[in-house]
Amino acid sequence: MKPFKVRLRFHDDLSVFLGSKAGDAVIERWLAEKTSIKDVIESCGVPHPEVDLILVDEQTVGFDHTLANDTKVDVFPVETHGTDRTDKHLQIVGITRFVTDGHLGSLTRNLRLLGFDVAYRQNADDRQLLDMMVRENRALLTRDRRLLMHAIVQHGYWPRSQNADEQTIEVVRRFDLLELIAPFTRCLRCNATLEAVAKAEIIGKLEPLTKIHYHQFRRCPDCKQIYWSGSHFPKLQRRIEEIRSRARGKA
Repeated sequence: MKPFKVRLRFHDDLSVFLGSKAGDAVIERWLAEKTSIKDVIESCGVPHPEVDLILVDEQTVGFDHTLANDTKVDVFPVETHGTDRTDKHLQIVGITRFVTDGHLGSLTRNLRLLGFDVAYRQNADDRQLLDMMVRENRALLTRDRRLLMHAIVQHGYWPRSQNADEQTIEVVRRFDLLELIAPFTRCLRCNATLEAVAKAEIIGKLEPLTKIHYHQFRRCPDCKQIYWSGSHFPKLQRRIEEIRSRARGKA
């Protein structure tokens, strides 16, 4: 068939995947055969879980749309402000179960601190991460954009920042988690939901001063880690409130 040109405009922060620091970015591709829009977008370096809306010649399409002629394509991220279209959105929000790769240990701890279910195995390889994602119906969080492009990934996110607190705010915003935050309900070590435990039941495991000054405790049913509102508690509360405030868009 005759070669044809596809002109793609990537809106808002999708430009980060193209090496651009800010603003929309345009890429032109010459194709010699029919090609799915998903393949063309990912050939530009943008993982499909980052794409929420695609317009081909002003019409909304899905990832399975086939390109065969000269075309103008607009690609938008989640929660874009660049269009008022509401149909054919490709991503969902409100996901609360995640799997993180081995490089996101601090993000994992932060999300668990906020009460979210985050599976994490530091030494898991790509296949193990993807298997866990599918088997347990989790969204994938990774800084490996090629892993995020894997065909079986339905929901995922590539944190822009390399700072764990910034990453946490990004994830809260991306998946609309602000109202679902439930601090101090999940084990930071193994991810299990914490349970209240009587002081008398664990008193033999407590330090002398802890026995005297603290009376309410929670325990992980899996790893048996014990939690209480110790001297570190106010600092953690301040961090959580800062994350909440910034996720709302406040300074």
